[in-house]
Amino acid sequence: MADSLTKTYAGKAAAGYMSASLLSAETLGKGNLTVLPNVPFTVNLNNFALSAAAITDASCNFVSAGDVTYAEKALAPKRLQLNRAICKNNWLSTWAGANMRAGLDGSLQTDFASYLISYAGSLVGQQVEQSIWNGAALTTGQFGGFKEQLTADGGADVAAGTLSAANIIAELGKVRDAIGAAVYGQEDLCIFMGTAAVKFYISAQAALGYRNLFHDGATEMNFEGITIKWAPGMAADCMIAGRKSNMFFATDLEGDLTEVKLLDQTLVDGSDNVNMVMRFNAGVGYSTRADIVLYA
Repeated sequence: MADSLTKTYAGKAAAGYMSASLLSAETLGKGNLTVLPNVPFTVNLNNFALSAAAITDASCNFVSAGDVTYAEKALAPKRLQLNRAICKNNWLSTWAGANMRAGLDGSLQTDFASYLISYAGSLVGQQVEQSIWNGAALTTGQFGGFKEQLTADGGADVAAGTLSAANIIAELGKVRDAIGAAVYGQEDLCIFMGTAAVKFYISAQAALGYRNLFHDGATEMNFEGITIKWAPGMAADCMIAGRKSNMFFATDLEGDLTEVKLLDQTLVDGSDNVNMVMRFNAGVGYSTRADIVLYA
């Protein structure tokens, strides 16, 4: 573990902090999944179905008809954390350390501390976004995402090709055709697509002359009446169609996903460290596999 510092500070103030762009927490931030809070360990997703044979011709007697199926599927969020020690001594010769309070209990400069908290929270949001769609349960720092679960639970419903602006419309048509009759037309039905696929779709719409705008203006994120949702964490050449009411994100306290703490250790153990701490749990799951289409 090391701090890689590229420093040019020589006594003159700089103009703020900058970092590489992070993926937005698009899926959760836009409310595209059903969020289940207060799940410290596990929650059961219940699936109840009554067969159409329950509907029969009327008679004078009560005659029970039709099959009932009920199944419970466990969703167990994975506990995750972000722990990183920031050594104050390493930052003294940087602009970030220029305004550090002097003395044995000197603390990080306030603006820099606020930036660290914001950046760490955004990084966690990025990692959660990636895990939701493409996470692997056995990989450190990730939880099992929808693609992994759906693949294990029946495999791809539509074999994927290499997506491009030239074929995105045809490939979306394959996903549409695979959507079950009971799901098609439901208000909360969406097709989730990664960044590259969304770009291809917008490009294809522009080439087709969307509302005679062509390349001037934004296209509507909709495919033949089915809403398209951008999922930045989704793998390339992958799409998932499903209902929000059938796709769940579970966590303990929702605030844990946004709370980063900076704990100064100087007066605790005599070290020159500030501990950056974030702990949370997260996981995804679905109730009815047959109502979801995996293009992969």
